[in-house]
Amino acid sequence: MAGHSKWANIKFRKAAQDAKRGKVFTKLIKEITVSTRLGGADPDSNPRLRSAIDKAMAANMTRDTIDRAVKRGAGANDGDDLMEIRYEGYGPAGVAILVECATDNRNRTVSEVRHAFAKHGGNLGTDGSVAYLFNRVGVLVFANGEDDEAVMELAIEAGADDVDSEDGLVEVTTSPESFHQVRQTLKEAGLMPEMSELIQRPATETPVSGEQAEQVAKLIDALEELDDVQDVFSNGSFPEDA
Repeated sequence: MAGHSKWANIKFRKAAQDAKRGKVFTKLIKEITVSTRLGGADPDSNPRLRSAIDKAMAANMTRDTIDRAVKRGAGANDGDDLMEIRYEGYGPAGVAILVECATDNRNRTVSEVRHAFAKHGGNLGTDGSVAYLFNRVGVLVFANGEDDEAVMELAIEAGADDVDSEDGLVEVTTSPESFHQVRQTLKEAGLMPEMSELIQRPATETPVSGEQAEQVAKLIDALEELDDVQDVFSNGSFPEDA
């Protein structure tokens, strides 16, 4: 669990950095559009869209902007040019990396992703080269101050797969299908997560430290800086003081 807690802390910090850079709205709009195209415009039957809308509202995006993104994904506003693409590769020390993108230009995106890998000591791989090392799950993280026992009891009753507690954090893991129901049940009980996302969680981790850890971190940062990149996941296990 320690590695997962560390991951959560990194995500909190990264979200704040993205907001400062002003990129978070662009990424959220793309996610809403793609989610709508893949699963339909009804958030009640499309957990991924529900999650994207909740994240957009938490970032203070206006309802009009959200609605326009949904309409674009549904085809109402010429949104057919936006596609979802996933790239796979390896970073320094053999760390596996998944890069999830939303783009209207496949050639531009693959060129930028390949350049980032090459510049920072990694290699872009073929489809399926690392995807098998990851599982898509829902994760909700509750920080200090919440009732740990209440979170655990309600989460399990609502259909969570696992609940773990360590270092002042309670982490709830769900299937993608039960993610929204679990989160809604906890929110209705007044239990608000610090973070709630659908992620790609590694089945196994690759330990990295020292210079290699810095190189992997720089590669991940470079990928996340790209406009077409929505999210980056790795199986790197970093030192707690990284």
